[in-house]
Amino acid sequence: MAAHRKPRSRSAGGHTVRTAATIALAGAAGATGFNGIGHAEPQLTPAQVKAKVDQLYQEAEAATEKYNGAKEKAEAAETRLGTLRDEAARRTQQLNEARDALGTIAAAQYRGGGLDPAMQLAFTDDPDQYLDSAEFVERAGTRQAASVANVRRQLREIEQLRGAAHIELASLKSRQAELKRHKKTITGKLGAARRLMSQLPAGEGAGDGGDRASRATTGTRDELAVPGAATTGAPNSRAAAAVSYAYAKLGSPYVWGATGPDAFDCSGLIQAAYRSAGISLPRTTYAQIDAGRRVSRSELLPGDLVFFYSGISHVGLYIGNGQMIHAPNPSAPVRVAPIDQMPFAGATRVG
Repeated sequence: MAAHRKPRSRSAGGHTVRTAATIALAGAAGATGFNGIGHAEPQLTPAQVKAKVDQLYQEAEAATEKYNGAKEKAEAAETRLGTLRDEAARRTQQLNEARDALGTIAAAQYRGGGLDPAMQLAFTDDPDQYLDSAEFVERAGTRQAASVANVRRQLREIEQLRGAAHIELASLKSRQAELKRHKKTITGKLGAARRLMSQLPAGEGAGDGGDRASRATTGTRDELAVPGAATTGAPNSRAAAAVSYAYAKLGSPYVWGATGPDAFDCSGLIQAAYRSAGISLPRTTYAQIDAGRRVSRSELLPGDLVFFYSGISHVGLYIGNGQMIHAPNPSAPVRVAPIDQMPFAGATRVG
């Protein structure tokens, strides 16, 4: 009898439900495979994190130098724009005074009945007075013509000033847009570096700003707090003064775009150090390298500017014995470091 039993009919709905469940589970497994532990990106080692952070800091510093350059140009454009506007206002005042003078002459002619002054003076009973007055009228006519020509000239000059001001305004707006772009790049790089650093175990440093930075702010900093031989080995008194300033700023925080007195970026520290010595240096690394006489690595003396990376994006102040003082990056304060820590690009002696 069992062999002749009628087979149970399968429910179409049940089959559909089981199939859907199977697909859903497969999809979930696939999702786990792509997004879960099975296919997660491999965990970076501390060394890999440090390398990535160093790279991000280098890129942020390159963007910082571009930001500094754009800021310097924007400030110069703003100054020129202000000067042009002040000059245009002064010329406009002069133009209004010249117009008022012409208006006074015209009003006097109108009150005189509109007759040519020479005709009016011809009716005088005194010939000597007529001749003297005729000469006066000629001189007055010449002065009036000169006044009209002066007004026309001033109008042209004012238009030229306004055109120049328009160009400077366009330049300023362009620089401001450039500043905004570089600022966005910098904040993005620094944010990515901070996120990577948060992955490191407690106590692990990141690249240039890690354990070496901590040594620069503890016992080592006390040992280096006095310039000593660095200033006596400087080529001149201004270089010695710059070195002394840099030593006094050890431990100051790195802040991009800062030029002191309490915080610095790399080129800002160099600019401030030499400003204290009475020397005005450009704002950016790629301008500072051309601010003095180039010297080779073997010729370095305390006070020389040492530059790094192919894009000349970092600078330090040489203090002798293969060491420099520099502002590394936001993870480390102003500190002493060996110059062979980064790819050497050149050196300059100023003062």
